[in-house]
Amino acid sequence: MLSYRTAGKASSPAVVFLHGFLGSKEDWHEIIEQLQDDFYCISLDLPGHGDNSALSLDEQYLATPGFSRCAELINTRLSSLNIKHYHLVGYSLGGRIALHIAKLYPQQLLSLVLESCHPGLHSEADKLARKQNDAAWANKLSTLPMSDFLRLWYQQAVFSDLTAAEQHALVLKRSSNNPLALANCYQATSLAEQDDLWDIPTRLKVNSHFIAGHQDSKFMALAKRWQQQQPLSLHCIHASGHNVHLAAPQAFAIKLRALFS
Repeated sequence: MLSYRTAGKASSPAVVFLHGFLGSKEDWHEIIEQLQDDFYCISLDLPGHGDNSALSLDEQYLATPGFSRCAELINTRLSSLNIKHYHLVGYSLGGRIALHIAKLYPQQLLSLVLESCHPGLHSEADKLARKQNDAAWANKLSTLPMSDFLRLWYQQAVFSDLTAAEQHALVLKRSSNNPLALANCYQATSLAEQDDLWDIPTRLKVNSHFIAGHQDSKFMALAKRWQQQQPLSLHCIHASGHNVHLAAPQAFAIKLRALFS
């Protein structure tokens, strides 16, 4: 089963955290420290990530598309912890998996909080272009030394708010990951393989929120477009880019506390 970490009292309202690609359950540490007095916080390692990388590739292999399987693995782990209802927080890839959890297990959610994530591509041309792009990245991941891949990855425009020191710290932090397990997860959870989940906020009976960094123009624009179509609350956090909880952990935790109250 998926590796996890808990903090807080099991009798408190539960909050489940899903990290982004290349991340781990430890990425939420600063957020959880600020919430654990009032919430039962559960952070999970996604397949191919964190402590799950110690498992054999067979144990965490995802067929493509892998979203339903990810949702099922997360649900199995939460059931083993006797967690029936929870606030769900997902960043980037974790947010896209959170959308699939909301589709498959809507009755379990107390609220849905998405950070810098895409609800799905509409056109087949966009899906094909994304599939080709992701295949190229997966090839780099499978063939380059991990540190070289990471340096390339964090040079992408979406991470332009990161300083050179912050990029270097992330490269060091992520270098112990298993590249083959990551490549499998990356392709199985490609945006090209994702369901069109723009209508999830309408389907849910609980509140849906989108948190974006004010420096992340791409996802701010996407969130505004989504908000015009669906009952989605948009929250902009200053002094942050794509990874809001890393850049502004205090503001992020304060925002979550307000949303869960």
